[in-house]
Amino acid sequence: MTQSVDAPAGSKSEQAYAAIKEKILAGKYTPGYRLVLAKIADDLGFSVVPVREAIRRLEAESYVTFERNVGATVAGIDPTEYLYTMQTLSIVEGAATALSAPRIMPADVARARAVNERMRECLGHFDPVQFTALNLEFHSILFENCPNPHILDLVHRGWNRLQALRSSTFSYVPGRAQQSVAEHEALLALIEGGAGPDDVEHTARAHRTATLDAYLTHTNHPTQH
Repeated sequence: MTQSVDAPAGSKSEQAYAAIKEKILAGKYTPGYRLVLAKIADDLGFSVVPVREAIRRLEAESYVTFERNVGATVAGIDPTEYLYTMQTLSIVEGAATALSAPRIMPADVARARAVNERMRECLGHFDPVQFTALNLEFHSILFENCPNPHILDLVHRGWNRLQALRSSTFSYVPGRAQQSVAEHEALLALIEGGAGPDDVEHTARAHRTATLDAYLTHTNHPTQH
């Protein structure tokens, strides 16, 4: 696989990259969707060249796979990669949330609770992509005050990896969404109550692991705890 260099901001290649990636992340281009260069170029009003460059970049970032005689297609979720990513994220995000907890102010809790309420409202007419975006917003409020920049960097890498896997887990196990909202409220109550770092870390980690287990059970993939 050829590693590409980021195109200059505003270039046609950069615009094509952003447009295709947005459709992948929004679920408009689903796993297995064939990316026809000429069609995408026509839709964007570009030649095929910048579109080809954009797709090579997306391939390097694992959003796209290329098969001989098939061409470029949107990559699916690799259950093993998802397992490893979520296991790692449960550890580092749990630690980041615990370290962040003493720095979380009442205004932060209120902001997180408002996001969680929007997640609750999503349950009626469920949109897994929107729910996943709100889920990141909720957790970001809780871990962004982590004073350890190395741990915080690992958390961001984990979330970015989930995006590359396009893992809206809730697309596969929508029933998990309601449990997730309830667990969010329990985590906020712990932080509000001044719980110790061990309790906060354990709860945050168990929350992430429960989502992983729900997905692995759905896909009949063996768990590795």
